[in-house]
Amino acid sequence: MKPLGPIPDGFTARDGELIVGGRTARELVAQAGDTPLFVYAKDLISARVARLRSAMPDRLAIHYAVKANPYPQVLKLLSTLVDGFDVASAGELALTGQVGIEPERVSFAGPGKRDRELEAAISAGATINLESASEARRALAIAERLGATPRLAVRVNPEFDLRGSGMKMGGGAKQFGIDVDKVPEVLDLILQSGVEWRGFHIFAGSQALDAEAVIEAQAHTLALAAKLAENAGRVLPACNLGGGFGVPYFPGDTELDVEAVGSALGERFASLPDALRDTDFCIELGRWLVGPAGVYLTRIVDRKQSHGEVFLVTDGGLHHQLAASGNFGTVVRRNYPVAIATRFGAPVEEEASVVGCLCTPLDRLADKGGFPRADVGDLVAVFQAGAYGASASPSQFLGHGPARELLI
Repeated sequence: MKPLGPIPDGFTARDGELIVGGRTARELVAQAGDTPLFVYAKDLISARVARLRSAMPDRLAIHYAVKANPYPQVLKLLSTLVDGFDVASAGELALTGQVGIEPERVSFAGPGKRDRELEAAISAGATINLESASEARRALAIAERLGATPRLAVRVNPEFDLRGSGMKMGGGAKQFGIDVDKVPEVLDLILQSGVEWRGFHIFAGSQALDAEAVIEAQAHTLALAAKLAENAGRVLPACNLGGGFGVPYFPGDTELDVEAVGSALGERFASLPDALRDTDFCIELGRWLVGPAGVYLTRIVDRKQSHGEVFLVTDGGLHHQLAASGNFGTVVRRNYPVAIATRFGAPVEEEASVVGCLCTPLDRLADKGGFPRADVGDLVAVFQAGAYGASASPSQFLGHGPARELLI
């Protein structure tokens, strides 16, 4: 029997059934009309933001990375809770506008921005995090054609990475950002053009659970930002310290100590060099803010045995939960937190694998986990589903279509 990942705090049962936002799993499915269904809990998202605010120094702004979960109702909620938004495409930029988020609260990062995307960002007044010298030249040419003053920041590819990161975004050869030794040239180019310089974006990695590793990366980031600003003879206007805060998906994972991270950052803010004395700092988080607030509900449509093994076959699968299936960046497949929602908290009675409805052996949501006995009609819950679920999975694969979504 293989262990399952840890279920996040905030989930309870009523009469043996999972409750999310005060309603049972069956009630939520009835409201949505069918399964599969993603449910995002307002109270859990709000609590995460409040905890982060309390842990971090007052000077630090909180930005939300839209890529984590672009569901419009989630964005509307977060627009009342966070200070800024970070997008990675013109599509995400347009989405923020559609839900009423002011463009001056938005920054746009990512390699391979097309001219029309640069034009959309410049026209809207969003900040562009430049990823290369050629992107800088294209942005300046577009701004000149539009007669606009662009808001430009330089994304730096640091020489360090985030130790223990599940996905390294800095250090060595990367498609992200501008190598440190090339930053002065790009900075000279944009400053001489009279743009509104919005500082640096320095993002070393993501999905880290080790507070000491995050603290170390933030210290390196501040030192690098100060050095680059001093070399330019400028007081740095703004600095995005990146994110990297992870959540516990797998057996043995533990919650990141954000209070320790915030305390260490506060101490560093108390003794900043002159180049950073007036800098606006922010962190850019997605997964940490919304991941634990989401649950994926899928219905068991068949129960079968094969060579003595039990398979619970659901109407969901990797086309909605690519990460939970082990096909989104993991090398060794491990189980996410998964439970029988309609028998939540009941004792383990059998070993079973939860699989989806797709015609591929990759479509497995839980591998030989311990569950109470479940039958056709029962609901399965996959937790940590609030980030990189619906929008990060191949929903059109084999024609089954997207899952429903609810913010409650």
